[in-house]
Amino acid sequence: MPTGSTRRREQTRTRLMEAALDVFADRGFHGASIENICEKAGFTRGAFYSNFTGKDELFFTLFDASSDQLIAALRAALDKCRTSPDPISTFIATIDDKGPAQRRWYLISMEFTLYAIREPSAAAVLAEHDARLRREAAGIINELMTIAKRELVIDAELIARLATALREGVAAQFYVEPELAETRMLERLAFPAMLRAFSQPVGTMSGVG
Repeated sequence: MPTGSTRRREQTRTRLMEAALDVFADRGFHGASIENICEKAGFTRGAFYSNFTGKDELFFTLFDASSDQLIAALRAALDKCRTSPDPISTFIATIDDKGPAQRRWYLISMEFTLYAIREPSAAAVLAEHDARLRREAAGIINELMTIAKRELVIDAELIARLATALREGVAAQFYVEPELAETRMLERLAFPAMLRAFSQPVGTMSGVG
């Protein structure tokens, strides 16, 4: 059972992470200072550095937490697909959430990605975290195909990469023009089409036609 000091440390980390989400989203990753985060959380720099070495480590902690939440949401969506006559469409409709929390994380993660493209050391670490998320997403995609009685004709991790590119591109258009019906439809139209294009009914001998 956690001791009092362990609980306090966990609470401090949680408050710093929550504050960082708001500050990064409001000021940008580069524009946000450690002082801004500490002020928002109500802690000193000492409290920050007792938990994180810097903003990069804090971001990757947030990334992993976001990844865990996404995987949990994907698995919950799988459960809804099991009794659906159209599991693939049901799956994407269930996870198609672009609310305020998703918008906040999109702003943070996209800006950090641009930073990582310019900074090779950050890119290497980001690639490792991306790979972990992609492996888990690929497993879920395989489960979805099993439910839909289809089998992929290309590697599931490549599908996961394509799905990520689609999701991020659609989100960019949606957040710029949220009032347009077209931006709300894109993912629900494209994701099922992509999965069906790169899969076939179980037992089919030929590949992609």
